[in-house]
Amino acid sequence: MKQPIFTGVATAIITPFKGGMVDYNALARQLDFQIKGGVDAIVVCGTTGEASTMSYHERLRTIEYCVEHVNGRVPVIAGSGSNSTENAVALSRDARRSGANALLTVTPYYNKATQAGLIRHFSVIADAVDIPLILYSVPSRTGVAIAPETYAALARHGNIAGTKEASGSLTTVARTRALCPADFSIWSGNDDETVPIWALGGKGVISVAANLIPEKMHRLTTLCAKGDFAAAGQLQVQLKAFIDMLFCEVNPIPVKTAMAELGWDYGELRLPLCKPSEEHLALIRKTLADYNLYPETE
Repeated sequence: MKQPIFTGVATAIITPFKGGMVDYNALARQLDFQIKGGVDAIVVCGTTGEASTMSYHERLRTIEYCVEHVNGRVPVIAGSGSNSTENAVALSRDARRSGANALLTVTPYYNKATQAGLIRHFSVIADAVDIPLILYSVPSRTGVAIAPETYAALARHGNIAGTKEASGSLTTVARTRALCPADFSIWSGNDDETVPIWALGGKGVISVAANLIPEKMHRLTTLCAKGDFAAAGQLQVQLKAFIDMLFCEVNPIPVKTAMAELGWDYGELRLPLCKPSEEHLALIRKTLADYNLYPETE
């Protein structure tokens, strides 16, 4: 019986950059803020962490640093996906050697693999390591989604623990839950679907919003875990405008901009990502004010 890597909220953590390099001191502050806020796991070098702009060495060193600093307080899940199976295997092995508790492996982008290709790709990665894999379906970025029948085939692999589902299709989630064994975990990949996916048998969320509001996202998942979906639904609705703001431009532009607005010195975005438009900057500022997130001034 596979055990969930985490139940609740995992933060898809941003990567602070300063002077063209990873700012590890700033990363340490963010990790401590997350753990103090009650998150149940950390995902490092994922989409929100701008991993696709980082060199192989940077990714590995950032994973290593995260593991070292977290020091067992919560599980660390390392983003190790690639559109090259060979590269994904190498990064997965190195991330495992760095001490990661689990891996997050996205569908191969640009290649747009068939479902048969996805089964082979993920199976090869899972065969190469001895820690759990979380699959990651995010067709808005990669151009390909994992079908429920493909999940059912992959769920039979001993090292494949579950999936981060960001397809936006609750029908896919429901059919996946129906086809897969109970120990195949499903985590929401979209903050605004945390409650409905949990209600369909999910285990939590891998969250962008938690970078800014870890306590609220922890509260949301705690309510779900208690089965209080009335209160959880109310909180999900209350957070809707905030979550929408975080995706007014491509992630992680809004979340890093919002963090800078709140005084977190997390440096620049890496090209091809850049500052938001003036219109979206105004929206970010208004939303932060509406949710009373700006520090009080005397």
